[in-house]
Amino acid sequence: MLSSLEVITVVVVGLMVGVEVAVAFVLGPILNALPEDSAQLGHAHGGRMLGAAMPVWYLGSLGLVAVWAVAGRHHDHAGLVVTAGVLLLISVIMSVLLLVPINNRNKTWTPENRPADWKEQLNRWNRWHYVRVAEIIAAFGLLVVARA
Repeated sequence: MLSSLEVITVVVVGLMVGVEVAVAFVLGPILNALPEDSAQLGHAHGGRMLGAAMPVWYLGSLGLVAVWAVAGRHHDHAGLVVTAGVLLLISVIMSVLLLVPINNRNKTWTPENRPADWKEQLNRWNRWHYVRVAEIIAAFGLLVVARA
């Protein structure tokens, strides 16, 4: 049972990492290369779409890691799982405090109502997102090593 939980957790967290890496290093640069109105509309649509899915994914991943940490507390590498859980918890807290407020504003913007500093706000979101991506990559790596 624990082995199945470990595999499911690694897959779920790994897929989340893949999506977030794609947002940071593929989707963002593509949107930013579009003309200004199209770029802003694309960011707003992405914010609505991923803003609905990612909270479930982050909290689900954190929940799976927490269950693994409790169920495997007497096994080798339990500390790695707990550390991964702490990193995921930090990423959730960081998201709620720093990224979600910007995303909540961004997803309502149109070319007619966007603020003058909309690019600056998206750049701030990107900088925090890079930090979050590094955290979840580290958490994923720890889970992979714990599973090995």
